[in-house]
Amino acid sequence: MQIFRGFRHPGVAPACALTIGNFDGVHRGHQAMLGLLNAEARVRGLPSCVLTFEPHPRDYFAAVTKRPELAPARIGTLRDKLGELAACGVGQTIVLPFDSRLASQSPEDFIRHVLIEGLGAKYILVGDDFRFGAKRAGDYDMLDRAGEQSGFDVARMNSYEVHGLRVSSSAVREALAEGRMAHAQALLGRPYAISGHVVHGRKLGRALGASAPGRNDGFRTLNLRFKHWKPAANGIFAVLVHGLTEKPLPGVANLGVRPSLDANDVNGGRVLLETHCLDWPSELGSEGAYGKIVRVELLHKLHDELRYTSLEALTAGIAKDGRDARAFFASTHAETHRQTTRDRI
Repeated sequence: MQIFRGFRHPGVAPACALTIGNFDGVHRGHQAMLGLLNAEARVRGLPSCVLTFEPHPRDYFAAVTKRPELAPARIGTLRDKLGELAACGVGQTIVLPFDSRLASQSPEDFIRHVLIEGLGAKYILVGDDFRFGAKRAGDYDMLDRAGEQSGFDVARMNSYEVHGLRVSSSAVREALAEGRMAHAQALLGRPYAISGHVVHGRKLGRALGASAPGRNDGFRTLNLRFKHWKPAANGIFAVLVHGLTEKPLPGVANLGVRPSLDANDVNGGRVLLETHCLDWPSELGSEGAYGKIVRVELLHKLHDELRYTSLEALTAGIAKDGRDARAFFASTHAETHRQTTRDRI
Protein backbone atom coordinates (compact mmCIF):
# COMPACT_ATOMS: atom_id res chain seq x y z
CA MET A 1 0.00 0.00 0.00
CA GLN A 2 1.26 3.44 -0.89
CA ILE A 3 0.89 6.16 1.74
CA PHE A 4 0.83 9.89 1.03
CA ARG A 5 0.61 12.91 3.30
CA GLY A 6 -1.80 14.99 1.25
CA PHE A 7 -2.69 14.41 -2.38
CA ARG A 8 -0.29 16.80 -4.13
CA HIS A 9 2.33 14.15 -4.87
CA PRO A 10 3.40 12.75 -8.27
CA GLY A 11 2.93 9.17 -7.01
CA VAL A 12 -0.78 9.61 -6.26
CA ALA A 13 -2.89 7.69 -8.80
CA PRO A 14 -4.63 10.00 -11.30
CA ALA A 15 -7.95 8.19 -10.75
CA CYS A 16 -9.27 5.91 -8.05
CA ALA A 17 -12.13 4.16 -6.30
CA LEU A 18 -12.39 6.03 -3.02
CA THR A 19 -13.77 5.81 0.47
CA ILE A 20 -13.52 8.52 3.12
CA GLY A 21 -13.39 8.30 6.90
CA ASN A 22 -11.38 8.31 10.10
CA PHE A 23 -11.19 4.49 10.27
CA ASP A 24 -10.20 4.49 13.94
CA GLY A 25 -9.69 0.84 14.86
CA VAL A 26 -10.40 -0.49 11.34
CA HIS A 27 -13.15 -2.64 12.82
CA ARG A 28 -15.31 -5.26 11.08
CA GLY A 29 -17.63 -2.63 9.64
CA HIS A 30 -14.66 -0.84 8.11
CA GLN A 31 -13.31 -4.15 6.83
CA ALA A 32 -16.60 -4.95 5.09
CA MET A 33 -16.60 -1.52 3.47
CA LEU A 34 -13.00 -1.91 2.31
CA GLY A 35 -13.81 -5.35 0.86
CA LEU A 36 -16.61 -3.80 -1.20
CA LEU A 37 -14.34 -0.92 -2.25
CA ASN A 38 -11.61 -3.30 -3.41
CA ALA A 39 -14.14 -5.35 -5.40
CA GLU A 40 -15.48 -2.24 -7.16
CA ALA A 41 -11.94 -1.04 -7.83
CA ARG A 42 -11.03 -4.34 -9.52
CA VAL A 43 -14.14 -4.27 -11.71
CA ARG A 44 -13.39 -0.72 -12.77
CA GLY A 45 -9.65 -1.23 -13.24
CA LEU A 46 -8.82 1.40 -10.63
CA PRO A 47 -6.67 1.44 -7.50
CA SER A 48 -8.61 1.46 -4.24
CA CYS A 49 -7.97 4.52 -2.13
CA VAL A 50 -8.73 5.58 1.45
CA LEU A 51 -8.88 9.25 2.37
CA THR A 52 -8.39 9.67 6.10
CA PHE A 53 -7.51 12.52 8.44
CA GLU A 54 -4.89 13.30 11.08
CA PRO A 55 -5.63 14.62 13.58
CA HIS A 56 -9.16 13.30 14.00
CA PRO A 57 -11.53 16.21 13.16
CA ARG A 58 -12.99 16.06 16.66
CA ASP A 59 -9.46 16.36 18.09
CA TYR A 60 -9.02 19.52 16.07
CA PHE A 61 -12.26 21.10 17.25
CA ALA A 62 -11.58 20.08 20.85
CA ALA A 63 -8.25 21.92 20.70
CA VAL A 64 -9.68 25.00 18.97
CA THR A 65 -12.55 25.35 21.45
CA LYS A 66 -10.34 24.33 24.41
CA ARG A 67 -12.81 21.62 25.32
CA PRO A 68 -10.75 18.42 25.59
CA GLU A 69 -13.83 16.42 26.54
CA LEU A 70 -14.96 16.70 22.90
CA ALA A 71 -11.98 14.67 21.69
CA PRO A 72 -12.77 10.99 21.17
CA ALA A 73 -10.64 8.38 22.87
CA ARG A 74 -8.25 6.97 20.28
CA ILE A 75 -8.48 3.26 19.54
CA GLY A 76 -5.29 2.96 17.54
CA THR A 77 -2.25 4.95 16.53
CA LEU A 78 -1.77 6.15 12.96
CA ARG A 79 0.81 3.37 12.52
CA ASP A 80 -1.72 0.72 13.50
CA LYS A 81 -4.45 2.21 11.32
CA LEU A 82 -2.22 2.26 8.27
CA GLY A 83 -1.08 -1.29 8.96
CA GLU A 84 -4.66 -2.56 9.15
CA LEU A 85 -5.66 -0.68 5.99
CA ALA A 86 -2.75 -2.33 4.18
CA ALA A 87 -3.83 -5.72 5.53
CA CYS A 88 -7.27 -5.11 4.03
CA GLY A 89 -5.73 -4.77 0.58
CA VAL A 90 -6.09 -1.01 0.08
CA GLY A 91 -4.00 0.29 -2.83
CA GLN A 92 -3.21 3.74 -1.48
CA THR A 93 -4.05 5.85 1.55
CA ILE A 94 -4.07 9.63 1.63
CA VAL A 95 -3.56 11.11 5.10
CA LEU A 96 -4.98 14.61 4.91
CA PRO A 97 -4.03 17.06 7.70
CA PHE A 98 -7.20 18.31 9.35
CA ASP A 99 -6.56 22.01 9.94
CA SER A 100 -8.40 25.32 9.86
CA ARG A 101 -8.36 25.40 6.07
CA LEU A 102 -10.02 22.02 5.73
CA ALA A 103 -12.41 22.71 8.63
CA SER A 104 -13.74 25.81 6.89
CA GLN A 105 -13.92 24.32 3.38
CA SER A 106 -17.42 24.20 1.96
CA PRO A 107 -18.83 20.85 0.82
CA GLU A 108 -18.81 22.07 -2.79
CA ASP A 109 -15.13 23.06 -2.60
CA PHE A 110 -14.25 19.75 -0.95
CA ILE A 111 -15.89 17.87 -3.81
CA ARG A 112 -14.25 19.97 -6.48
CA HIS A 113 -10.73 20.49 -5.10
CA VAL A 114 -10.17 17.27 -3.12
CA LEU A 115 -12.33 14.55 -4.66
CA ILE A 116 -12.31 15.55 -8.33
CA GLU A 117 -9.18 17.62 -8.96
CA GLY A 118 -7.02 16.14 -6.18
CA LEU A 119 -7.88 12.45 -6.27
CA GLY A 120 -9.68 11.90 -9.57
CA ALA A 121 -12.37 9.86 -7.84
CA LYS A 122 -14.48 7.81 -10.24
CA TYR A 123 -16.33 5.84 -7.59
CA ILE A 124 -16.95 6.95 -4.00
CA LEU A 125 -18.22 4.63 -1.26
CA VAL A 126 -19.40 6.16 2.03
CA GLY A 127 -21.14 5.04 5.20
CA ASP A 128 -24.78 5.64 6.00
CA ASP A 129 -23.93 8.48 8.41
CA PHE A 130 -21.40 10.24 6.18
CA ARG A 131 -21.14 14.04 6.49
CA PHE A 132 -18.49 16.38 5.13
CA GLY A 133 -17.53 20.02 4.64
CA ALA A 134 -17.74 23.01 6.96
CA LYS A 135 -20.31 22.53 9.73
CA ARG A 136 -20.91 18.99 8.32
CA ALA A 137 -23.22 20.56 5.77
CA GLY A 138 -22.52 17.98 3.07
CA ASP A 139 -24.28 14.61 3.01
CA TYR A 140 -24.81 11.60 0.77
CA ASP A 141 -27.54 13.23 -1.33
CA MET A 142 -25.34 16.24 -2.10
CA LEU A 143 -22.44 13.97 -3.04
CA ASP A 144 -24.70 11.84 -5.24
CA ARG A 145 -26.01 14.89 -7.11
CA ALA A 146 -22.43 16.09 -7.64
CA GLY A 147 -21.54 12.68 -9.01
CA GLU A 148 -24.32 12.84 -11.57
CA GLN A 149 -23.09 16.26 -12.71
CA SER A 150 -19.36 15.52 -12.69
CA GLY A 151 -19.27 11.89 -13.81
CA PHE A 152 -18.40 9.83 -10.75
CA ASP A 153 -20.50 7.13 -9.10
CA VAL A 154 -21.52 7.28 -5.45
CA ALA A 155 -22.60 4.36 -3.30
CA ARG A 156 -23.64 4.08 0.32
CA MET A 157 -23.10 1.12 2.64
CA ASN A 158 -25.48 0.44 5.50
CA SER A 159 -24.30 -0.26 9.03
CA TYR A 160 -22.56 -3.55 9.73
CA GLU A 161 -24.06 -5.56 12.58
CA VAL A 162 -22.87 -8.45 14.75
CA HIS A 163 -25.61 -10.28 16.68
CA GLY A 164 -27.94 -7.37 16.01
CA LEU A 165 -25.51 -4.76 17.35
CA ARG A 166 -24.09 -2.03 15.11
CA VAL A 167 -20.33 -2.22 14.76
CA SER A 168 -18.80 1.23 15.15
CA SER A 169 -15.70 2.92 16.50
CA SER A 170 -17.85 4.22 19.36
CA ALA A 171 -18.86 0.66 20.29
CA VAL A 172 -15.20 -0.43 20.25
CA ARG A 173 -14.23 2.53 22.44
CA GLU A 174 -16.97 1.66 24.91
CA ALA A 175 -15.86 -1.98 25.11
CA LEU A 176 -12.23 -0.99 25.65
CA ALA A 177 -13.09 1.62 28.26
CA GLU A 178 -15.01 -1.01 30.21
CA GLY A 179 -12.26 -3.60 29.87
CA ARG A 180 -14.43 -5.99 27.86
CA MET A 181 -11.57 -7.20 25.69
CA ALA A 182 -13.38 -10.24 24.26
CA HIS A 183 -16.22 -8.00 23.08
CA ALA A 184 -13.74 -5.55 21.57
CA GLN A 185 -12.10 -8.46 19.78
CA ALA A 186 -15.48 -9.53 18.36
CA LEU A 187 -16.07 -6.00 17.03
CA LEU A 188 -12.55 -5.65 15.62
CA GLY A 189 -12.34 -9.16 14.19
CA ARG A 190 -8.94 -9.57 15.88
CA PRO A 191 -7.38 -9.04 19.31
CA TYR A 192 -6.95 -5.40 20.25
CA ALA A 193 -3.28 -4.54 19.72
CA ILE A 194 -0.83 -1.65 19.82
CA SER A 195 2.42 -1.66 17.86
CA GLY A 196 5.50 0.50 17.70
CA HIS A 197 9.23 0.80 18.25
CA VAL A 198 10.60 -0.22 21.62
CA VAL A 199 12.05 2.95 23.18
CA HIS A 200 14.22 3.61 26.21
CA GLY A 201 12.57 4.46 29.52
CA ARG A 202 13.91 5.06 33.02
CA LYS A 203 14.89 1.39 33.35
CA LEU A 204 13.32 1.52 36.81
CA GLY A 205 11.73 -1.89 36.32
CA ARG A 206 15.13 -3.61 36.35
CA ALA A 207 15.83 -2.29 39.82
CA LEU A 208 12.31 -2.69 41.20
CA GLY A 209 12.17 -6.45 41.13
CA ALA A 210 15.84 -7.28 41.52
CA SER A 211 15.38 -7.93 45.22
CA ALA A 212 12.09 -9.79 44.80
CA PRO A 213 12.18 -13.52 45.67
CA GLY A 214 13.21 -15.64 42.70
CA ARG A 215 14.23 -12.67 40.54
CA ASN A 216 17.63 -11.25 39.67
CA ASP A 217 16.77 -9.32 36.51
CA GLY A 218 14.04 -7.07 37.87
CA PHE A 219 10.88 -6.38 35.90
CA ARG A 220 12.39 -5.47 32.53
CA THR A 221 9.82 -3.69 30.34
CA LEU A 222 9.28 -2.96 26.67
CA ASN A 223 8.19 0.66 26.29
CA LEU A 224 5.95 1.77 23.42
CA ARG A 225 4.67 5.33 23.17
CA PHE A 226 0.98 5.70 22.38
CA LYS A 227 1.00 8.92 20.38
CA HIS A 228 -2.30 10.28 21.58
CA TRP A 229 -3.12 11.67 24.98
CA LYS A 230 -6.43 9.83 25.32
CA PRO A 231 -6.24 6.07 24.63
CA ALA A 232 -9.51 4.13 24.45
CA ALA A 233 -8.13 1.49 26.83
CA ASN A 234 -6.11 1.95 29.99
CA GLY A 235 -5.02 -0.13 32.91
CA ILE A 236 -3.16 -3.38 33.46
CA PHE A 237 -3.55 -6.24 30.97
CA ALA A 238 -2.44 -9.78 30.26
CA VAL A 239 -0.83 -9.53 26.82
CA LEU A 240 0.95 -11.38 24.05
CA VAL A 241 4.03 -9.77 22.49
CA HIS A 242 4.74 -10.42 18.80
CA GLY A 243 7.96 -9.52 17.01
CA LEU A 244 10.71 -10.46 19.46
CA THR A 245 10.89 -14.20 18.84
CA GLU A 246 9.25 -16.68 16.48
CA LYS A 247 6.48 -17.36 18.97
CA PRO A 248 4.48 -14.67 20.81
CA LEU A 249 5.57 -14.07 24.38
CA PRO A 250 3.05 -13.84 27.26
CA GLY A 251 3.35 -10.78 29.44
CA VAL A 252 1.67 -8.18 31.60
CA ALA A 253 1.37 -4.55 30.50
CA ASN A 254 0.43 -1.13 31.82
CA LEU A 255 -1.24 1.26 29.37
CA GLY A 256 -1.50 4.78 30.73
CA VAL A 257 0.46 7.58 32.34
CA ARG A 258 1.91 5.59 35.27
CA PRO A 259 0.38 7.47 38.22
CA SER A 260 2.91 6.08 40.70
CA LEU A 261 5.84 7.72 38.93
CA ASP A 262 7.05 11.26 38.36
CA ALA A 263 5.16 12.89 35.46
CA ASN A 264 8.38 14.77 34.61
CA ASP A 265 10.39 11.63 33.92
CA VAL A 266 12.02 10.77 30.60
CA ASN A 267 8.63 10.04 29.01
CA GLY A 268 7.27 13.46 29.97
CA GLY A 269 3.98 12.15 31.35
CA ARG A 270 2.94 10.86 27.92
CA VAL A 271 0.84 7.75 27.48
CA LEU A 272 3.03 4.69 27.49
CA LEU A 273 2.48 0.98 27.01
CA GLU A 274 4.95 -0.76 29.33
CA THR A 275 5.09 -4.50 28.85
CA HIS A 276 6.90 -7.01 31.04
CA CYS A 277 7.44 -10.38 29.36
CA LEU A 278 6.81 -13.10 31.92
CA ASP A 279 9.77 -15.10 30.64
CA TRP A 280 12.43 -12.95 29.02
CA PRO A 281 14.21 -14.68 26.08
CA SER A 282 17.86 -15.11 27.01
CA GLU A 283 18.94 -14.75 23.38
CA LEU A 284 17.85 -11.10 23.40
CA GLY A 285 20.17 -10.14 26.22
CA SER A 286 19.47 -7.04 28.27
CA GLU A 287 19.38 -4.60 25.33
CA GLY A 288 18.16 -6.77 22.47
CA ALA A 289 14.64 -5.35 22.16
CA TYR A 290 15.44 -1.66 21.68
CA GLY A 291 14.54 -0.32 18.25
CA LYS A 292 12.51 -3.39 17.31
CA ILE A 293 8.93 -3.01 16.12
CA VAL A 294 6.64 -5.16 18.25
CA ARG A 295 2.90 -5.71 18.40
CA VAL A 296 1.31 -6.14 21.79
CA GLU A 297 -2.11 -7.80 21.96
CA LEU A 298 -4.14 -6.77 25.02
CA LEU A 299 -6.16 -9.90 25.79
CA HIS A 300 -7.53 -9.53 29.31
CA LYS A 301 -7.82 -6.58 31.66
CA LEU A 302 -6.60 -7.26 35.19
CA HIS A 303 -7.48 -3.90 36.74
CA ASP A 304 -7.32 -0.12 36.34
CA GLU A 305 -4.10 1.79 36.91
CA LEU A 306 -3.31 2.10 40.60
CA ARG A 307 -1.34 4.70 42.53
CA TYR A 308 1.17 3.06 44.86
CA THR A 309 2.52 4.95 47.84
CA SER A 310 6.04 3.50 47.73
CA LEU A 311 8.42 1.63 45.46
CA GLU A 312 8.01 -1.39 47.71
CA ALA A 313 4.24 -1.35 47.20
CA LEU A 314 4.76 -0.84 43.47
CA THR A 315 7.12 -3.84 43.37
CA ALA A 316 4.58 -6.01 45.18
CA GLY A 317 1.81 -4.82 42.84
CA ILE A 318 3.81 -5.65 39.73
CA ALA A 319 4.64 -9.10 41.11
CA LYS A 320 0.95 -9.78 41.79
CA ASP A 321 0.01 -8.62 38.28
CA GLY A 322 2.56 -11.07 36.90
CA ARG A 323 1.06 -13.93 38.89
CA ASP A 324 -2.46 -12.98 37.78
CA ALA A 325 -1.35 -12.84 34.14
CA ARG A 326 0.23 -16.28 34.44
CA ALA A 327 -3.02 -17.58 35.91
CA PHE A 328 -4.95 -16.11 32.98
CA PHE A 329 -2.72 -17.79 30.41
CA ALA A 330 -2.84 -21.07 32.32
CA SER A 331 -6.64 -21.03 32.37
CA THR A 332 -6.78 -20.01 28.69
CA HIS A 333 -4.45 -22.85 27.74
CA ALA A 334 -6.52 -25.31 29.78
CA GLU A 335 -9.76 -24.15 28.12
CA THR A 336 -8.15 -24.40 24.66
CA HIS A 337 -6.92 -27.89 25.48
CA ARG A 338 -10.40 -28.97 26.64
CA GLN A 339 -11.98 -27.55 23.49
CA THR A 340 -9.42 -29.29 21.26
CA THR A 341 -10.08 -32.58 23.05
CA ARG A 342 -13.84 -32.19 22.55
CA ASP A 343 -13.28 -31.38 18.86
CA ARG A 344 -11.31 -34.60 18.43
CA ILE A 345 -14.05 -36.59 20.12
